[in-house]
Amino acid sequence: MTTVAHLVRGQWGDDRPGLFFEDRVLTHHELGAGAAERAALWKGLHREGEPHIGLLLDNEPEFVLWMQAAALAGATVVGINSTRRGADLARDIRHSECAVVVTNRTHAKLLDGQAELADTPVLVVETAEYAALLAGQRGAPLPPDDGTVTEETRFMITFTSGSTGAPKAVPSTQGRIAASAAGMARQFALSPESVCYIPMPLFHGNAVIANWAPALHARAATALRRKFSASGFLPDVRRYGATYFTYVGRAISYILATPPHPADAANPLVAAYGTEAGAVDRARFEARFGCPLREGYGSSEGGVSFQWAPGTPDRAIGPAVPGLVVLDPETEHECARAEFDEAGRLLNGAEAIGELVSTAPSRNFQGYWRNPEASEARLRQGKFWTGDLFYRDADDYLYFAGRGNDWLRVDSENLAVHTIENILARHDAFAAVAVYATPDPAVGDLVMAAAVPAPETDFDPDRFAEFLTAQADLGTKMPPRFVRMLDAMPVTATSKTDKNGLRREGWRTSDTVWWRPERDSAYRIMTEDDRDALAKAFAEHDRSHLLED
Repeated sequence: MTTVAHLVRGQWGDDRPGLFFEDRVLTHHELGAGAAERAALWKGLHREGEPHIGLLLDNEPEFVLWMQAAALAGATVVGINSTRRGADLARDIRHSECAVVVTNRTHAKLLDGQAELADTPVLVVETAEYAALLAGQRGAPLPPDDGTVTEETRFMITFTSGSTGAPKAVPSTQGRIAASAAGMARQFALSPESVCYIPMPLFHGNAVIANWAPALHARAATALRRKFSASGFLPDVRRYGATYFTYVGRAISYILATPPHPADAANPLVAAYGTEAGAVDRARFEARFGCPLREGYGSSEGGVSFQWAPGTPDRAIGPAVPGLVVLDPETEHECARAEFDEAGRLLNGAEAIGELVSTAPSRNFQGYWRNPEASEARLRQGKFWTGDLFYRDADDYLYFAGRGNDWLRVDSENLAVHTIENILARHDAFAAVAVYATPDPAVGDLVMAAAVPAPETDFDPDRFAEFLTAQADLGTKMPPRFVRMLDAMPVTATSKTDKNGLRREGWRTSDTVWWRPERDSAYRIMTEDDRDALAKAFAEHDRSHLLED
């Protein structure tokens, strides 16, 4: 193993392009020298206590330069989610104990009036004051490599996406990041000739661990996109000559929703890595852009990871590594192996789907920052409970079935929303779809879907019903009873579907909702009278509390 600091030191003297950003190009040496200057500036600013540097920035060169500076100085960077606001934003900064916040003019306004942060110094890039501070460190040498920075030195704190609850702060060491970088660079054959395009936010682990750090290890160039843009994706790839990129959540479906062009496959992409794209979208992306998408799984906390390997079935993520099991979260017994019919339909979801657990958790999981209760819930009796749903086939391949709260229990049968989402994604009238549970008035759950229509397409309820009937792998309890039509899918800052609000609102929304009053009836638009009648049914079964916010 090595350290991130060691990788940054290797940039010194390399005058090849190291970072592309809009109209700017920085060489590897300029990145290393800029990091040394900021490390010297940090040394002058650092006070007593935890050496944490908050980065409230877009994907811009200063983010990379400060990450590299922190690596050299043995400090810790905190990726601050710039979509957070008010008390939530202040809480993130205070909770992660940032000694200073580096931000830009736009995001600096988010800190105005935050009394909790009155004693936290703020450096605003793009200002004369900041330029003067850096000028005082011009030509600063690399800090001495005196052994104070080790593999165990904490390098970064990232927050979980918050798609299933309040974000939690996850610390990672220099050793973890450097080791992961080496593995990812090897898996995707990254080299000094590669160009790694980074459209996902650097305040999230995906962009750092699976993209920026592997590029640093391979001495490849990076190309930053300030904020993800589906329409800007292919122009950026061609402009910078990008050969590799990473993605999470809905990013691929948004790219696929852009108007196709016969020349889409004329691009330099060779490989891409991410999570949650779905088998249908992965196939569509490769057919359109000529680049395969490789899915993998790695918990933000670092407790579990495994990757795609040759021979992995289309719908699977990859083969289970030693120690990975799928357990029933209630009994903690191992779940049955998945059984499929000829159409690939999971036949025994109730018995096969459970929580992915590592019986030999990685040393990378150091617990959540200042959150012992959440840490203990994740690591119990020597096992790391991921909180994510999976099933495993007879050949030990693992299939993602959803997040921990993505269970649906319909007529006493457990269903996984990811399975249903993959099926509904085949419907050509949908540009994006999300499936989630809404309470049944009597007992259990009903299946609800939210969908964004494809361009210039209206929802046709009869055609949709015909589509459902034609899907051989759609179980009888899987068809949605409710279909909510959206202009855009709500997402977190990392492009994961934000289902918290969708679940909370259910069918009580001003959006158009199509529904089946009975399982086999035709879809029709839900009226206020329908909502009143359904609410009355909840009251009759003493379940009205499930409709409360």
